[in-house]
Amino acid sequence: MRYVIATLALAGIVFSFLALAAHDGPPAEPRDLLRSRWNCAYVNQSPYAEVYGVPVAVLGIGGYALLALLALLRLKLLTVYFAGIGLAYALYLTDVEAHMLGVWCVDGVSSLIVMTLIVYVSFAALIFDREPDGDS
Repeated sequence: MRYVIATLALAGIVFSFLALAAHDGPPAEPRDLLRSRWNCAYVNQSPYAEVYGVPVAVLGIGGYALLALLALLRLKLLTVYFAGIGLAYALYLTDVEAHMLGVWCVDGVSSLIVMTLIVYVSFAALIFDREPDGDS
């Protein structure tokens, strides 16, 4: 199951890089917001897209890389712990999109789905996987 987690984390890294490209890309046009509720440029250039000057997408890249590393090192308990933190933050960002910005980013929603899958698989690995655990 650790390879499944690592593969999902790799997908999360791809979505985070796409979000970073939208963060650094051309500004969102107001007319685009009138036509659709999906606009990654608007979401990733909002005030909520940075934490102390660091783009949230960079935090996502680092977080997914950490999850892949922990899973490959068979540190199941730490993988579950950090996956839970990642899911909580992804849920917070989705709440910001829904209630504060009113606009969705496909990369953010995809990242939420990937993080949810990582949490489920990491819990399954912790409970059912018979591989030796690196936490012991």
